[in-house]
Amino acid sequence: MMAFFWQRALLVSLAAAMSVYADMKLDCGTDSVRLVWTEGRSRADTSLFRLGNCFPTSFSATEAFFSVDFDDCNFRRIVTGDRLMFTNDLTYSSSPDSVDFTRPVVCEYERPEDWFPRLHAPIFNTFGLGALEFHFGLMNADFSGPAESTTFPLGSFIPIMASVAQETHQPLLLFLEECVAATTPELQPGSTLYPIIANEGCLVDSLVSRSKFEQRQKSSELRLSLQAFRFGLGEEVFIHCKLVAWDPNGQDNSKKACHYDNVLGWEQLDNSASRYLCACCDSDCKSRRVRSLASGNCGMAQKAVLGPLTITDVNY
Repeated sequence: MMAFFWQRALLVSLAAAMSVYADMKLDCGTDSVRLVWTEGRSRADTSLFRLGNCFPTSFSATEAFFSVDFDDCNFRRIVTGDRLMFTNDLTYSSSPDSVDFTRPVVCEYERPEDWFPRLHAPIFNTFGLGALEFHFGLMNADFSGPAESTTFPLGSFIPIMASVAQETHQPLLLFLEECVAATTPELQPGSTLYPIIANEGCLVDSLVSRSKFEQRQKSSELRLSLQAFRFGLGEEVFIHCKLVAWDPNGQDNSKKACHYDNVLGWEQLDNSASRYLCACCDSDCKSRRVRSLASGNCGMAQKAVLGPLTITDVNY
């Protein structure tokens, strides 16, 4: 018991020493960051510092140096109003099962007027057939540009657009295979979730709302008018989705965009004659493995996160 108390006291003392005798210098670049943590009088092992999940680029007896891109180290991107922020945590762990010290790391920028939320940077190369670049963002009411606000009154519509750039590819159809809302930017085992799209393309939220898929303007785009829901009222909400780019000739009940109409029932977005693809939305739509676009196969999938956004209730 005494040994445990002494070890705990030592860790607390070490963390306190870091706060008093250490210095952090941060240089935020356009798409990267350089961070130097300098130790003064503490007994810290500088090789044990981590920026997100990244090890130091280099270290010495008194310094830990990081030079990393925002695409690495699990940086979180937050867009609020006219500000764009990349956030992370600098941590120190003297043992695998404890975190002795944490310091927030924030790079803040003015949001460019023509900024469109590109979710996946790097571009995805697909076996020499060109490159796929996925986009996922909040839009204004007529889908002509990015949303001017990330706050939506309860019951209003949240315009969302997903797209895939396919410069040298065969024409592709884009689908949202599944989407859930959560109050965290990363899904955790204990996260409380609100299902939006499930069963491989079924907009299950439309069963209890006026949410719907809008008519396509391009095969490579998918527009969703999502009615603001009660989940996470007043909190930051993140929408986690799985995007799938698919061969238009390879559609089946696992690759579809279905929403529910109170009169007609389940409707298929791309072709009303193929409404039968939505028949499994009330049961279980068996999936096939998503394969590469090479060698005549069918498609490619990528996970995406949108947010944070806030839903408010004026009567609350």
